[in-house]
Amino acid sequence: MINYKIKKASVADAAEILKLQHTAYQSEAVLYNDYSIQPLIQTLEELEQEFNNSVVLKAVSDGGIIGSVRGCVKNGTSHIGKLIVKPECQNQGVGKALLIVLESEFQCNRYELFTGHKSVKNLTLYEKLGYRRFKEVDVGNFTMIFMEKTI
Repeated sequence: MINYKIKKASVADAAEILKLQHTAYQSEAVLYNDYSIQPLIQTLEELEQEFNNSVVLKAVSDGGIIGSVRGCVKNGTSHIGKLIVKPECQNQGVGKALLIVLESEFQCNRYELFTGHKSVKNLTLYEKLGYRRFKEVDVGNFTMIFMEKTI
């Protein structure tokens, strides 16, 4: 089991988070045969801008970032995105812990996130944490599954 702590990230962590994001999303790119998905083409400047209106968390182990998630509140709903975990640290509770801590950062009655229809591990995790599908959007070569959790 990995020993890690979840903390708020700062803009100083952006480069390390972006590098991990590019690594973590490779499996999604392979799954959908699309290397132009937004998490893979996001720039450092774009990520740094997200720190202005989002809470960004990081999971840290042995001084390095092994996971991250971000979210913001819009119209009373917490929008959660880019839950990432270093590939060799996956399936050990890091993603689940990041999501639970991020939810606790917001005083909302509704949380929303999305993933692709082929991302079975993501869908399973979100469903275990109480998220339910409420909308599907065809975006060409795949379908985005939107999920919500109400308190």
